[in-house]
Amino acid sequence: MASKYDIIIVGSGPGGYVAAIRASQLGKKVAVVEKESLGGVCLNWGCIPTKALLKSAQVFEYIKHAKDYGIEVKDAKADFGSMISRSRNVADGMSKGIQFLFKKNKIDVLNGFGKLKSGKKVEVKGEDGKTTEYQADHIIIATGGRSRELPNLKIDNKKIIGYRKAMVLDKQPKKMVVVGSGAIGMEFAYFYNSIGTEVTIVEFMDNVVPLEDEDVSKQLAREYKKRGVKIMLSSEVTKVDTSGRGCKVTVKTKKGEEQIDCDIVLSAVGVSSNIEGIGLEDVGVATDKGKVVVDEYYRTNIPGVYAIGDVVKGQALAHVASAEGIVCVEKITGMNPEPIDYNNIPGCTYCVPEVASVGYTEKAAKEAGYEIKVGKFPFSASGKAKAAGAPEGFVKVIFDAKYGEWLGAHFIGANVTEMIAEVVTARKLETTGHEIIKSVHPHPTMSEAVMEATAAAYDEVIHL
Repeated sequence: MASKYDIIIVGSGPGGYVAAIRASQLGKKVAVVEKESLGGVCLNWGCIPTKALLKSAQVFEYIKHAKDYGIEVKDAKADFGSMISRSRNVADGMSKGIQFLFKKNKIDVLNGFGKLKSGKKVEVKGEDGKTTEYQADHIIIATGGRSRELPNLKIDNKKIIGYRKAMVLDKQPKKMVVVGSGAIGMEFAYFYNSIGTEVTIVEFMDNVVPLEDEDVSKQLAREYKKRGVKIMLSSEVTKVDTSGRGCKVTVKTKKGEEQIDCDIVLSAVGVSSNIEGIGLEDVGVATDKGKVVVDEYYRTNIPGVYAIGDVVKGQALAHVASAEGIVCVEKITGMNPEPIDYNNIPGCTYCVPEVASVGYTEKAAKEAGYEIKVGKFPFSASGKAKAAGAPEGFVKVIFDAKYGEWLGAHFIGANVTEMIAEVVTARKLETTGHEIIKSVHPHPTMSEAVMEATAAAYDEVIHL
């Protein structure tokens, strides 16, 4: 391997590997430093294997409710070990796919822990402890994130676990407390509840999925409660006693303290950036509140050093990191990419029912001073949703009353994570509500609910 490159990227997650491939396409000699498996957390421990687990849970739920579809199935059982095994196989296959893409694009992989050195160098320490220095004209930090730890909720990976351990437990817990109700918490709560674990969710804020529109949050809480999940809002875990066989979880609520007994506590309280020990201080890269400070093209204060993904300010999402990687590399190579509009980033939660959203919530739009039109269409009025046996949820759209600008959209229901891209594209193209109403949507589909909700905002809805 060469010791001099045009671009070295530290980290091979969805930010790093996408940046590497784009840089190679643009004719640059590229190397990627990776201490674990190619694909980073997303491919190996996040987005992909969790979706495999959720699909297993969904299939099991279909079988349990087969009678509703006129099919009789007897004695179906969830095989926890096989579900975990399938998830790992899916992740391994995807990681091998990145290896293929790197070979195809002639990208070198530098195995080990990467550390920035002065003079645009990266020191790579291998598993054997040996270090090798590499030089590059440009260095991109894409080291990602990990489970955030609360002071009173230290992860021991035995009884108090993070998302990584939640994917590879030796046996299914009978009782689980999930701390935090963001995407990670809600997805694991759904998975474990669906296969028979007794789940309690503890959320510090007033609503589950607190970043979502309030109507979506309340609907999702109702659906989870129907499934038998206990939800404790405006509550805080103050202590976990792990000295016995299980865990004794002390929860502070508005009514006082409550104790919950369980086998496992899953901490899902967010993500911390991996910026420690990678040489930022040594070379003088500026940080603020645990994030690397960058401009709109991901340049740090040190010429030739850049940062993307979970280590910079913004949504800690795989597709955000990928988009940032492309913008960063295109700017490095002399192109003129458009900076990312962080108010047009879709967010998805892959529980059942799914949640997807983009742009302003109703509350945020009002707080920003907009006069708004709001339209809502329930899936209970959708022929496709009823036929599919999935009438739960709705599509909610928000428009600026003055100019018709599409300010936001909030979906909850079956397959809505596949539908949100229509809104992202339409907003990018500055599409108005009237143009959506006049765009013929196929029938019967879930997606026609977007048109119907928009029509509802303008008092033109047909099927309500």
